[in-house]
Amino acid sequence: MIKVTGLCRDYGKLRAVDNLTFKVEPGQVLGLVGPNGAGKTTTLRMLAGIIRPSSGTINLAGHDLSQAPLKAKSNTGYVPDDPRLFDSLTVDEHLSLTASLYRLSDFEHEAQTLIDQFDLTDKRNAPADSLSLGMRQKLAICCAYLIAPPVLIFDEPLTGLDPRGILTIQRSIKARAAAGASIIISSHLLSMVESLCTHILILQQGRNLLHDSLDNVVN
Repeated sequence: MIKVTGLCRDYGKLRAVDNLTFKVEPGQVLGLVGPNGAGKTTTLRMLAGIIRPSSGTINLAGHDLSQAPLKAKSNTGYVPDDPRLFDSLTVDEHLSLTASLYRLSDFEHEAQTLIDQFDLTDKRNAPADSLSLGMRQKLAICCAYLIAPPVLIFDEPLTGLDPRGILTIQRSIKARAAAGASIIISSHLLSMVESLCTHILILQQGRNLLHDSLDNVVN
């Protein structure tokens, strides 16, 4: 479902991501780990179509990101570590806007389910600029889930969340993977990687230091 081949990203003479090749099959959860500056966020932003690769290919849900960007992106949910929301739009309006952009019909029931699941009921009419960081994170995840994408990309998804929010998101990621989604999670929390991920990719200076199943790494 996610296939990356020879992915590179250069900033002048600096190579931030160096010849990455990996894939994530349906139902797998890949943990992307490494120190600060290892290239994790740059990699995820390239997969989300925010940054253009210097070279290499990205295939999402059967679509080449460079050749069919709209089809690739329409099958991908991306949640950054600091969600860029529309400050004046409410929780409900964000979900309605997402549904409109992705041409979803009869989305109201699923939107309500997500609002309930992520404890946003009391905030559904609150503008985004009044939400805490944790609530903004949960709203971004709800918007990503609303389109039911087969590809999900999370960059530090637990930022600003309380223990209940963390548990909700962990359970939701497991459920999405069980339903067949291909998922990538970048995190500094090794305990979360160990509890959620089926595979691990360790980056160092933009290079693949280790890529294997979590079972093989642990054992």
